[in-house]
Amino acid sequence: MLPAFCWKEYVNVRPHGTHMALKFNDFLPKSIICLKEGYSWNYFFHDLFAGMSVGVIALPLALAFAIGSGVSPERGLFTAIVAGFLISLLGGSRVQIGGPTGAFVVIVYSVIQKHGYDGLAVATLLAGVMMIIMGFARFGVLLKFIPYPVTVGFTTGIAAVIFVSQLKDFFGLQIETIPSKFLEKCSILCQFAHTWESGSLLVGILTLIMLILLRSFLPKLPGALIALSFATVITQFFKLPLPTIESNFGEIPRLLPTPSVPSISYDLVKTIFPEAITIAFLGAIESLLSAVVADGMTGHKHRSNCELVAQGFANIGSIFFGGIPATGAIARTTANIRLGAKTPIAGIVHALTLLLLMVFIAPLAGKIPLAALSAILIFVAWNMSELPHFLEILKGEKGDAIVLLLTFLLTVVIDLTVAIQIGVILSAFIFLKKMSDRTTIDTCKILIKENEHEREDVNEDLLFRNKIPSDVTIFQIQGPFFYCVADLLDEALIRLDRIPRLFILLLKNATLIDATGIRAIKQFKKKCERKGIRFILAEMTDEQLKFLGRANIIETVGKENIFKELNDVPFNSTLYNF
Repeated sequence: MLPAFCWKEYVNVRPHGTHMALKFNDFLPKSIICLKEGYSWNYFFHDLFAGMSVGVIALPLALAFAIGSGVSPERGLFTAIVAGFLISLLGGSRVQIGGPTGAFVVIVYSVIQKHGYDGLAVATLLAGVMMIIMGFARFGVLLKFIPYPVTVGFTTGIAAVIFVSQLKDFFGLQIETIPSKFLEKCSILCQFAHTWESGSLLVGILTLIMLILLRSFLPKLPGALIALSFATVITQFFKLPLPTIESNFGEIPRLLPTPSVPSISYDLVKTIFPEAITIAFLGAIESLLSAVVADGMTGHKHRSNCELVAQGFANIGSIFFGGIPATGAIARTTANIRLGAKTPIAGIVHALTLLLLMVFIAPLAGKIPLAALSAILIFVAWNMSELPHFLEILKGEKGDAIVLLLTFLLTVVIDLTVAIQIGVILSAFIFLKKMSDRTTIDTCKILIKENEHEREDVNEDLLFRNKIPSDVTIFQIQGPFFYCVADLLDEALIRLDRIPRLFILLLKNATLIDATGIRAIKQFKKKCERKGIRFILAEMTDEQLKFLGRANIIETVGKENIFKELNDVPFNSTLYNF
């Protein structure tokens, strides 16, 4: 009895132009979609209140992130205004708030130390182009495959580096420059620990206490702005001789700068290309994580590829106006939602609010003591450290704990780029090891029934057959049959006590067969021929049959040796001679 095959091609027929329209709609910004759906005055008032409130919240954070990154404070404002506006205008999330974030502090500081602002500008431009390409190439969905231990590892590592980098201003240490390397930074801090200044420490502690209290008891208030205002008033009232934004960086400008393009050279591009990849990669991850958090709070669904394109244009726009890298800000996005934001208009209002604040209160912002800003960054570092999740993974599966610790240590001691690369690669190897451990090729258990009417309780994977000859061997693949386990077939043949007349391989429980698995089957068929064994494939799903046809297995093994059901195999046929 020979099997009959019939492959059908299923074509998804759409009206002409519909496919292109669907592709275009994938990149239609949520701001336009929300306006098309019908934008009411009720929505506008919600967005106006939320946007103005988040703008107030974002002001001190933009200043703090810029200073922590090693650039002048106004560059943080330029970034929050320009990038925040473009992310909301062009993005794929309804309530995403974009701007400078703590995640970029370490990277930006490192690039500034090595290549100056010009190097950072070119790296960010390249990163923006990369994110646009990633969006149009529909890579948004692929970023969800970044292992969670890797994300927690480098996020906690960044938090640790931010914390250590702010100790200088928090304690008022008399250090001119702080090195970018973590261990060198710790060494210099220890050397100058005796130079701490009581005024800076007092202001820093008071600011930190106020931030904690406001977050705990009045979370809807702009805690950072209130704490900074309090610290500034205390400093000015008691005439404390503390370093301020104005004393260290000069007066904050009241207007956005004229757009300009940084000078780009081939040598510079080649030098900063690895940093550009890091900025693009981290910006994409952070923005999509923020969008996912927003989806969970609002019940809406963001468009990841559209969001990546918007992030790319936002980073390019930020550099044109003298800014720094930007991405989706989880804390500000969460605040935006809790304050009642309905559409991207809230994010646009947030950017315009920051612009107005820069115009009218820039001189006052210059009086903010650096110790207070360092307290804000220390508070941000604690919030982004994900310490509970860090400890939870450490107590869990051993492989995840190793990936977490290695990513964390590499982020802190060496470099974020290296940490992410090694973390992802190690996670992949651990995953492959787990999959290969779960894949087996076992001899099927055969139960020969002496009485047709006899019944007994047996396991589901037990095969019921009548009169299976002793020279027939049946094996089955359990789990994915991929390149890590392709040699299991040879091992199955070696384990046999005697050479069988018929070797049957069951594929129904093979959850995956890759190219290496296909090649292993073809090679195994030739080995069986050399030993005088007939090789048969049986127990397959319709999808597996189609796949085997496309993979040319049908011709190699022969149609007469392929059976969809085990019951169709003629065990006692005499047509086994070659």
